[in-house]
Amino acid sequence: MRVFHTALLLAFSSASVGTAMADDAVAQPVGASANQLPPGQDVSDTVIELAGWVIAADDNHGYPFMVMDKAAAQVLVFGGDGKLRGAAPGLFGSAVGDHAAPGIAGLALREIPGRDRTTPAGRFVGGYGPSIDAGRVLWVDYDSAVSLHPTASGTPAERRAERLASPTPDDNRVTHGCINVDTGFYELVVQPTFAKGGVFYILPDKDSLEDTFPEFAASRAAKGGD
Repeated sequence: MRVFHTALLLAFSSASVGTAMADDAVAQPVGASANQLPPGQDVSDTVIELAGWVIAADDNHGYPFMVMDKAAAQVLVFGGDGKLRGAAPGLFGSAVGDHAAPGIAGLALREIPGRDRTTPAGRFVGGYGPSIDAGRVLWVDYDSAVSLHPTASGTPAERRAERLASPTPDDNRVTHGCINVDTGFYELVVQPTFAKGGVFYILPDKDSLEDTFPEFAASRAAKGGD
């Protein structure tokens, strides 16, 4: 995570965020219990640059935010102050795609066709609220019924906990579209950080960054990024 913090500092600095804030982000390393990424697993430049842009542009409006990389099966949690709160593997929809199928929110899990079990990409404003069958959940996108919850749910045959613990993202596409994280990470990092809601950024599988995050992509292009 030291490499990640250094890269994040550079992204913050290039995004014209105050030096004091950037230095403070590095000075407050994430504890081992809040950093569950496999040893040696990189965080992509796109994730780092997006996080820096969110702070520089105040796109989160002071709320905590999360950046999710489906391809790398990573979840990164930031406070409203821009400090990294934690990073962990995540489980995502078993189908590759960036859009929720029309009417999917009205279907029971068993009724969702395999091709429609996608985790949509984009920027979402979410928070805790009631659900029909799971009590109070953290909604990432209520309209498409995408929530983030711990791995306590799911069937044993899916081996969700084992998939999260594996060292690669190759087996992390298993859900019906929701995002799963380790129970301990959820209770330690996610739940307290998003108690009053927040903003969620999910990178696309197939769609371009220009289509998914047009303002970020424009800023990146203006700075000479790919």
